Amino acid sequence: MINVRSRDWIRCTVIVCIMMFLKTKGLEEVAITIIQSGVAKGAVCLDGTPPAYQFAKGFGDGVSNWLVHIQGGGWCNTVQDCVSRKTLIYGLGSSKLMPPLNFTGFLSNEQEQNPIFYNWNRVIMRYCDGSSFTGDVEEVDPATNLYFRGARVFNVIVEELMSKGMKDAQNVLLTGCSAGGPASILHCDKFRGLFPTSTRVKCLADAGYFSHVKDLAGEYSFDKYYELLVTLHGSAKHLPSECTSNVAPGLCFYPQFVVPYVKTPIFILNSAYDTWQVSNIFAPNESDPHGEFTKCKTDFNQCSTIQLQRLQDFRTEFLDSVSVVSKSSSNGMFINTCFTHCQADFQQAWFGNDASKLDNKTIAEGVGDWFFDKSAFQKIDNEHTLPHYC
Repeated sequence: MINVRSRDWIRCTVIVCIMMFLKTKGLEEVAITIIQSGVAKGAVCLDGTPPAYQFAKGFGDGVSNWLVHIQGGGWCNTVQDCVSRKTLIYGLGSSKLMPPLNFTGFLSNEQEQNPIFYNWNRVIMRYCDGSSFTGDVEEVDPATNLYFRGARVFNVIVEELMSKGMKDAQNVLLTGCSAGGPASILHCDKFRGLFPTSTRVKCLADAGYFSHVKDLAGEYSFDKYYELLVTLHGSAKHLPSECTSNVAPGLCFYPQFVVPYVKTPIFILNSAYDTWQVSNIFAPNESDPHGEFTKCKTDFNQCSTIQLQRLQDFRTEFLDSVSVVSKSSSNGMFINTCFTHCQADFQQAWFGNDASKLDNKTIAEGVGDWFFDKSAFQKIDNEHTLPHYC
């Protein structure tokens, strides 16, 4: 179970990520669209408010192409956490509280910043259910008024986008950051099935490849978190049946157990030293009761020699877990060693930061080569075995 201190850190991380993504002066302004009709279909946020999304219409030769991005923002796996999530001012449990998010990095409408997708129809699927869009519980507890309907929210938003022209798309990329990463993988084949075979459809998970590794104490402590999440939200029926028939449903939130069954091409963009995973899966507070790893997991310059070796061991385990991706030549990978979490929506990381390049290519170039089948792209940074800031 994730304790209070750990939950506070997760909440803080979510807030920092969203603050980086909030609308600022000079960037493309994209209004939030509320799907009022979702309420009648039972597709609602944790607090019962309607689903929402942001949509920037494509132009030029991109009018028939769509990039649909699933917003991240952690999860809630207890009633207490989900209740508190309803009141977060960043809208992670209520569409009433959602501020507009920036369209930056791979969502930018500037060609020099985003040469692949700048003129596509670009969408942010707003996240307000706390289950990576997998929950589906009919009953509503009158004591908490919590709605666990994430799967229905996903369906309603996709239906709305299809009615706006996505059904006639030539190219579609479903993406997700952080908690949106597993969502993009878990929904990938179902999403692909909505389009004709002539439509190129692929999926990309950014900082969403949460690896099944042991923590500092040698335990798979994060398994319990996912187990509670799946139980609370009733997620099992919306997870790939091939996965749940082989492992416990909670384990299917770890991509390494799901990817072998995904038929649609997927791209994994991740750091082997993902800061969220380092802090919450590898070195949660429970596995470090004396706080010896506290400074190290937030600033690797504060790590001792022994701690750096432990981080390298984590990298080795992460790379082992991601190896299932490379078993299909249709899949892509960009695994660097930047000490960060989520990169595609960060402009310098996406297209412009030499420190993030692999094989002398930016993330944007690698994703573009893979998406349009120009060349295979499965790159891992083996030059840097220690984390670095990009």
